[in-house]
Amino acid sequence: MSTDEGLSLDEGVRTLLLLMPRLVGRAKRMPVPEPLRMLDLAPRHLSLLSYLLFDGPLTVNELAARLEVAPATVSLMVGDLSRKGVVNRREDEADRRRTIVSIAETNREAVDAWLARGACAWRSALEPLTSEQRRVFVETLRSYERAVTGDGE
Repeated sequence: MSTDEGLSLDEGVRTLLLLMPRLVGRAKRMPVPEPLRMLDLAPRHLSLLSYLLFDGPLTVNELAARLEVAPATVSLMVGDLSRKGVVNRREDEADRRRTIVSIAETNREAVDAWLARGACAWRSALEPLTSEQRRVFVETLRSYERAVTGDGE
């Protein structure tokens, strides 16, 4: 592997083809905290909860835009999580047609614990980079996702 000039395209592809399955496998094995274990939460829930944890309470439409799914899909997810006591729903005082979603205080610590290991790992990996290098890295991952799903065509 070249170290003086970086990686060739083929070396980069090979390295990432070998690395990505390990990363995904390790992420899937991150233990779900005990209070959340019996709730049968899926990866899609993790993304929704991440937005609520990092950005605070959001409307269903804001969550839908961030998750890039239909508001009806988010409504179903929120309904499911609400029945399980993971999130709270309330009407927006300014506009009663809107629903504001937040993490239930009883589960905030468990949700934070579930996401903390991944957040700390990303912080450790991204911290040494410049803001421009971080932007390129994140955009590269987004580009890869689009190419894999066919959204880039």
